[in-house]
Amino acid sequence: MKKIEIPSNLTTLAYNSIREYILQGRLDEASRLTEDFLSAQLGISKSPVREALNRLEAEGLIRIEPRKGAYLRRLSATEIKELYDTREALEAHVVRTAALSAALLSDLRQSVKRQRALLKANDKPHYIEEDVRFHSLLAQATGNAFLCSLLTNIQNQIWLSRRKTYDLSSTTAPDNHDAIVKALEEGNADAAERAMREHIHNVRQRLLRFLEDPQAVGTAG
Repeated sequence: MKKIEIPSNLTTLAYNSIREYILQGRLDEASRLTEDFLSAQLGISKSPVREALNRLEAEGLIRIEPRKGAYLRRLSATEIKELYDTREALEAHVVRTAALSAALLSDLRQSVKRQRALLKANDKPHYIEEDVRFHSLLAQATGNAFLCSLLTNIQNQIWLSRRKTYDLSSTTAPDNHDAIVKALEEGNADAAERAMREHIHNVRQRLLRFLEDPQAVGTAG
């Protein structure tokens, strides 16, 4: 008898729902996620939940302990530095190699506009999605699927640490993105790379300072 495959759309829906739950900052590193709990919350069987958790573990968002459940991955300061160093190098490459077009520049402009509106509305989950979307648009324009996958994985892991420090950089990100788009519109690759590196470097430094001493960093970005 041939095993019936779990519908991919159901697994994807479970993955998206659990991932959003994590990025909204509703969990801490001590919180435990079990298949029984998630299955009951989502109203589906445990099989797609298990597949979704395995995918999240493969992406570095959670760690699964046999017979115990899943926990958020705890990133060390060294791991955060390494992730940001890698992201900075990759995204500097992206702004130099992306195939620019009027449509892409328009999409980037609209993304910045949506970010400002979401920031004003204090819509954190959708703001995060738009922030990631901006960088994804540029990455996809390189035509390098492996690069896109790598950056997505890095972004997911970075948000583990940033999900509860949203205010550290949320107010400045739209301006940073605006500077990147302006440089690209002017055809100035050097300026675009500088703006991208500065954007990522500043977020990294604020995050690391906050993790070292939460009281020493203001909430305004």
